[in-house]
Amino acid sequence: MLRMRTAGWARGGCWGCCLLLPLWFSLAAAKQLLRYRLAEEGPADVRIGNVASDLGIVTGSGEVTFSLESGSEYLKIDNLTGELSTSERRIDREKLPQCQMIFDENECFLDFEVSVIGPSQSWVDLFEGRVIVLDINDNTPTFPSPVLTLTVEENRAVGTLYLLPTATDRDFGRNGIERYELLQEPGGGGGGEGRSKRRPPDASEGGGGDGATPGGRSSVFELQVADTPDGEKQPQLIVKGALDREQRDSYELTLRVRDGGDPPRSSQAILRVLITDVNDNSPRFEKSVYEADLAENSAPGTPILQLRAADLDVGVNGQIEYVFGAATESVRRLLRLDETSGWLSVLHRIDREEVNQLRFTVMARDRGQPPKTDKATVVLNIKDENDNVPSIEIRKIGRIPLKDGVANVAEDVLVDTPIALVQVSDRDQGENGVVTCTVVGDVPFQLKPASDTEGDQNKKKYFLHTSAPLDYETTREFNVVIVAVDSGSPSLSSNNSLVVKVGDTNDNPPVFGQSVVEVYFPENNIPGERVATVLATDADSGKNAEVAYSLDSSVMGTFAIDPDSGDILVNTVLDREQNDRYEFKVNAKDKGVPVLQGSTTVIVQVADKNDNDPKFMQDVFTFYVKENLQPNSPVGMVTVMDADKGRNAEMSLYIEENSHIFSIENDTGTIYSTMSFDREHQTTYTFRVKAVDGGEPPRSATATVSLFVMDENDNAPTVTLPRNVSYTVLPPSSNVRTVVATVLATDSDDGINADLNYSIVGGNPFKLFEIDPTSGVVSLVGKLTQKHYGLHRLVVQVNDSGQPSQSTTTLVHVFVNESVSNTTVIDSQIARSLHTPLTQDIAGDPSYEISKQRLSIVIGVVAGIMTVILIILIVVMARYCRSKNKNGYEAGKKDHEDFFTPQQHDKSKKPKKDKKNKKSKQPLYSSIVTVEASKPNGQRYDSVNEKLADSPSMGRYRSVNGGPGSPDLARHYKSSSPLPTVQLHPQSPTAGKKHQAVQDLPPANTFVGAGDNISIGSDHCSEYSCQTNNKYSKQMRLHPHITVFG
Repeated sequence: MLRMRTAGWARGGCWGCCLLLPLWFSLAAAKQLLRYRLAEEGPADVRIGNVASDLGIVTGSGEVTFSLESGSEYLKIDNLTGELSTSERRIDREKLPQCQMIFDENECFLDFEVSVIGPSQSWVDLFEGRVIVLDINDNTPTFPSPVLTLTVEENRAVGTLYLLPTATDRDFGRNGIERYELLQEPGGGGGGEGRSKRRPPDASEGGGGDGATPGGRSSVFELQVADTPDGEKQPQLIVKGALDREQRDSYELTLRVRDGGDPPRSSQAILRVLITDVNDNSPRFEKSVYEADLAENSAPGTPILQLRAADLDVGVNGQIEYVFGAATESVRRLLRLDETSGWLSVLHRIDREEVNQLRFTVMARDRGQPPKTDKATVVLNIKDENDNVPSIEIRKIGRIPLKDGVANVAEDVLVDTPIALVQVSDRDQGENGVVTCTVVGDVPFQLKPASDTEGDQNKKKYFLHTSAPLDYETTREFNVVIVAVDSGSPSLSSNNSLVVKVGDTNDNPPVFGQSVVEVYFPENNIPGERVATVLATDADSGKNAEVAYSLDSSVMGTFAIDPDSGDILVNTVLDREQNDRYEFKVNAKDKGVPVLQGSTTVIVQVADKNDNDPKFMQDVFTFYVKENLQPNSPVGMVTVMDADKGRNAEMSLYIEENSHIFSIENDTGTIYSTMSFDREHQTTYTFRVKAVDGGEPPRSATATVSLFVMDENDNAPTVTLPRNVSYTVLPPSSNVRTVVATVLATDSDDGINADLNYSIVGGNPFKLFEIDPTSGVVSLVGKLTQKHYGLHRLVVQVNDSGQPSQSTTTLVHVFVNESVSNTTVIDSQIARSLHTPLTQDIAGDPSYEISKQRLSIVIGVVAGIMTVILIILIVVMARYCRSKNKNGYEAGKKDHEDFFTPQQHDKSKKPKKDKKNKKSKQPLYSSIVTVEASKPNGQRYDSVNEKLADSPSMGRYRSVNGGPGSPDLARHYKSSSPLPTVQLHPQSPTAGKKHQAVQDLPPANTFVGAGDNISIGSDHCSEYSCQTNNKYSKQMRLHPHITVFG
């Protein structure tokens, strides 16, 4: 029986203390709820009250103890004194789930239960209590945004009112929002003097004007605060001055909000007022408050109601859009508002047990600039549906332990002893939450109400009592199933179970020494052999300790077991290659009542014997390998398998033939070559590979390996015809397409690597010849002229088609002339050709074009020399006028040297001159003097600035006498350098002789040449035929031509 004492409540103090003033209620039944008051956010160990004194219970003897059955998350109680205090967890009123939707003076409270336990738990009383959590000012009011934007039309009349966004404060009552203030603009512009103004009672719709609060003001705007019908404070901005958007289009003010706490908390936001053009009509809702009922769990998309607003404006200023106003996050998450039609519908399913009412505002806003708005309040009452099954909670009571749904009860416990507390509740409302509870099944337990009074029908408490003596030998545990059914239509039910374990058990099941027994047994056995023996023990005695063994039915045909001894026998011959592992269970049952049993897992591993030969995957392995492969490179891999296991499957591989050429890796079967292959030498290799396993006796197998060597392009073409020293005589009168020669070549490679093509890569500057790329036939494709007379050297390249391609270069000599009168000359030209770089063309008469330009060059040279002589004469005259004491040439002094005498480079070869400047018997310049100057390294002189006197070859003159028919050897030299010039000696007087040609060179290179004529005729002789006395080399010799006309 639950005995209730007189209870009281105390009004709370502040943080460190809680002043409790017991308030006693006199009811007929003299059973009251324990009530206390406590401020939120207090520290730990704050005293709340003394349950013992409030219940009139005398403590101190230790026979009566107290236990907190619920509410221990935030509260704790002294077991001996009954002192109730706060726990370590701090209480935050705004975070308590039961206080989330409380925004008024409704009480926020914590429920708790205290059990009073008599001596040896001979009686137990359960009392309910409630601690009312008092709000403190611990939250600062905040605006929805740090910057609030308001659009105001220009030319609005003074006194026009605009609604401002409201701030929110999680506190309520006097700690909630108390007033708003409008501060002066930053910098003082447009700010007010801070005076407040009380709004007249009729200034706010709905009669809320008498609750207006003072506000600040600016020079153009003023703030007033109105009380709304639902008790909120609505800040409003009033126009108090003329607005002209063309003069000023925006204002920035500071809006501050304060709460009524002590000390007060405040925050502020920037109020940005934008002045726009006129939109003089605001939307108006049909009703200021819309209220509707919505069934919980309504499907998403279910329409709820339609909000309608009208706007007298037309066009864009009359187009209305609907948006949420002051709405919580849960409203925006659960509901959807159509911006165009105003239909409010379900966005996500709503659970009444989480939210029983949704209250918010909807703004109707037109599309004018700035938009005008109206506000309507929407109240949605969530109607309950029977969608929650009853909840059954089983908790401990007194000193009987209960953990994880299991209660341990001694078998000698008295009948009608409470062993657990059962609390049944339903989150639904009304009849949907009325719950009936009972115990099902044939168990020695029953439920009794924990209180005699009628409490909340949605929450009931019962004691689970024993209804009969407990006997462990009969039953060692009970599964008590409790079923709860609500009164909804249709009704919902739930169940919970409690396992009651009776103490002092005395039964033991058979137990094997090992949970897994693993044995190895060889294959090819004799049927009937013993495989293993298993043994189980039982701690009981008598019939309960007698054990009988049995096997799984899955292996009954293969194995058998002796039911008394546990010997496991094999009935068939085992083959490891078919099944190498058997796993089955052995069960051991005792003969007690009830029968208990144990089991173990037996794993029989079949051991291998060498009864299988190695087996290659193929009888013949064929591999292809490229020639020129590096020695010790892999050329193939063979695969061999053995169905046996372990050492019987360990194989050794051998090469039976060609072991000096090939080797094999034992682990991978990879075959390596010990040499490099040459396809031109041998194309195929065949040998045998032998595999031997490691069994006793060993078994073996062989396979044939065929290796084919593939060709690589490792041989260049070989030219057989023509030879480089041979030549072909081609008459100038030969017709186009005349076959000149044929190039024949071979290639030792095979396939595409031996396909040859021919091309002329050099020595064909006149494009006179072409070669057939396939046959190698060289043909004449151009008409021969006088300049083509002489030797032509064609550089022919023969390429194969391999990748990369190999090539060979050969020379085809063609001598263009009517006939061959002197083969020695041609042989010497071919000999020089063999030593001439292939990049240099040998084709016909190289001096043909030079001879045509000779006359114009000589005329230009003479003109230049005359100009130089004139300049020198002017310089000499200027020097003559200088003082005679200066060094240099003196006028009138006789110069004994001949003006044209060359410097002493080589006296042995210098022509003899008359020292007295007398005319010789022969005419001056009667012969052509050729100076063959070369650099020490054999290169030609390409610039007139190089000093010929520094060359060891300087001074080698060759005088060529004869008539016009004599060949001019010097003119046949091909050179891109200008002709060397002649300069007067620096100290030589001006010569007055007629027909003197002087060219400008550095003084060290000054020399004189003499001659009487210039040979400009052509005898079709090339440089190769006219220089037969010199050894052919890569050196280029400079043949300067100096000619003086007399």
